[in-house]
Amino acid sequence: METGKEEIRIGVFVCHCGFNIGSVVDVPAVMEYAKTLPNVVCAEEDLYMCSSAGLNLIKECIKKYKLNRVVVASCTPATHEPVFRNACEEAGLNKYLFEMVNIREHCSWVHMHHPKEATEKAKDLVRMAVAKANFLEPQIEPELEINPSALVIGGGIAGMTVAMSLARQGFNVHLVEKEAKLGGMLRYLYKLQPTERDASEILHEAITAVKANSNIHLHTSTIVQEVKGFIGNFDVTLQKKGSNEHEQINVGTIIVATGAEDFKPVGMYGYEENENVVTQLELEQLLERGEFKKPKRVVMIQCVGAREKTGRTYCSRICCMVALNNALLLKKLCPDVEINILFRDLQTYGEYEDFYREARAKFINFIRYDQDKPPKVTSRSDGKLTVTVYDAYLDAVIEIDSDLIVLSTPLIQHEDGRKLSPILKVPLGADGFFFEAHPKLRPVDFTSEGIYVCGTAHGPKNVNESIAQACAAASRAAIPMATKRIKAEAVKASVDEDICVTCDACVVSCIFNAIEASSFGLPNIIEANCKGCGVCAAECSMGAMQLIHFTDKQIVAAIEALFKPKKLAGLGDSFEPIILCFACQWCSYGAADLAGISRIQYPPNVRILRVPCSGRVDVLHVLKAFQNGADGVIITGCLIGDCHYIDGNVKAESRVEVMKKSLPALGINPERLEIGYASSSEGQKFATMMTNFVEKIRKLGPNPLRVEGGGD
Repeated sequence: METGKEEIRIGVFVCHCGFNIGSVVDVPAVMEYAKTLPNVVCAEEDLYMCSSAGLNLIKECIKKYKLNRVVVASCTPATHEPVFRNACEEAGLNKYLFEMVNIREHCSWVHMHHPKEATEKAKDLVRMAVAKANFLEPQIEPELEINPSALVIGGGIAGMTVAMSLARQGFNVHLVEKEAKLGGMLRYLYKLQPTERDASEILHEAITAVKANSNIHLHTSTIVQEVKGFIGNFDVTLQKKGSNEHEQINVGTIIVATGAEDFKPVGMYGYEENENVVTQLELEQLLERGEFKKPKRVVMIQCVGAREKTGRTYCSRICCMVALNNALLLKKLCPDVEINILFRDLQTYGEYEDFYREARAKFINFIRYDQDKPPKVTSRSDGKLTVTVYDAYLDAVIEIDSDLIVLSTPLIQHEDGRKLSPILKVPLGADGFFFEAHPKLRPVDFTSEGIYVCGTAHGPKNVNESIAQACAAASRAAIPMATKRIKAEAVKASVDEDICVTCDACVVSCIFNAIEASSFGLPNIIEANCKGCGVCAAECSMGAMQLIHFTDKQIVAAIEALFKPKKLAGLGDSFEPIILCFACQWCSYGAADLAGISRIQYPPNVRILRVPCSGRVDVLHVLKAFQNGADGVIITGCLIGDCHYIDGNVKAESRVEVMKKSLPALGINPERLEIGYASSSEGQKFATMMTNFVEKIRKLGPNPLRVEGGGD
């Protein structure tokens, strides 16, 4: 449906979501209010807008009222935006002419005790969406041809599983392994639970299958030196280790299965100083090689180098199960051995709880220690070891003599994985492991299309979990290769060459090499490389660079629509601030969603505006908010180090620091601007961040630009 020269005709559809929205928000009032907004020619409500009846209502109204823009006010776009977009397309409306408003997670669920305020907030959000919808434009998603071949980086069990899965489907696979042998960490394991099969048997079967498959091209002692291109057409340069020998290959998809390595606790508990202090992995190697000397007493210490207050703050997940597995193996090998496991918390999820019960039944002792009072290991003159530990249950310090101390250490990202991150332009998380696009919706995808992750490269996991995730990654990579053509997102950078002054700020800011200076000096956008973060648009001082579907005009329209009706409101004795929150669609918006799902309450003063990345927020957007009366502006994004666009949040932070220095010249207290970070799993953190910011702004009082004169 062409809308370029047509009169703007907007339809607004408000969902009750059963009682989820309707029991708090006055849905009929929101619907009637929507009818008063500019260019809205139709407003409807339904009990469940995502039901077949609700979707049919949208499609019927598109045809009946000749709608060329659609706004749905319901739940989170993270789950339901594709559903409504498909309905629009079925009615002949371009899906990029659709805008969604979240009045469930961001209104009814987080303000359930304030129905009046929740209803007013819902009206505000609908008004913002309608204002943005006025400037939406239809888009065409470009089609890309896919080379039906894959590059698998890493020859461990995850990498071999991916390679075999794809090869059996008929795809050519280049399997690259940095070592001379396949197997990764599986080569150093002994027996695997729950089957107690030898790890060497599984390894032998996998290697035999890989080498026998003619669709798999094996590259050992090889590293990935350079990757150029995009999904369907990656040009990869491989280099033989220790030589200048190079090989060029072209693939359609890439799977990262580089694995991890175990942390070496040098200087901790006598490790490397005493031969009787080993890690769990080293214990398995002794068992596997048959070099194990039967001890009388064994002490296992958990969380060595993990869950620290700084550095490796994460839990390695598998350490407790590994300790239980090895303790039971020792009991089987030496029934009379005394085993003490010193732990902070035991994480034995799933069937491993049975192993904990079995360990207790076999008289393996568990002693809980406090992080602030860690065990101490001393060597005696006879070569024996003594472990001194404060038992939190007995409230007493005890001493344990031991012949062998086994340290449970975490898996960590190795240096080769860190080097691969900038080559592929894919992010690492705060824990150092590769960071997926979304933990629930896209758990094996990167934000860079056509690149996937599995195994311990993604984070600590056992062999079974690595194999399962490898199968998932293979299935994801197989989809575009099987179809041989895919449609790419239309949310890409675009440039107005009439405004551009060829300063190259966009070229420098794009970490994905999606913008290059042409021979005439004007930037050339490589659409296939563009990830749609919008950082380049925010860095462009002339406004020549824009992000399709998140243009300055669209964002500013939403901002102005929020504040203009409120400029002189709320300035009495019971002043209530109006706060605009820019939320990154990957993390902080997800955190806001989780706060709603968890019913974590925060003040109803906050209005959330979704952006692709915190790095998209321009100085213009912040200034427009304050000029139109915002009492506070908070930009929220991914955790530093976890940005889905690698460094978009870092650029946003730098931009905020500059703006804070400039705001006093406008009469605005810089404390009214803030930047915060939250992962999609930190709903409580997001709610606390909003609560604290609202309280701070409440103390500062109204923005002086909401009234004539005044100042902070």
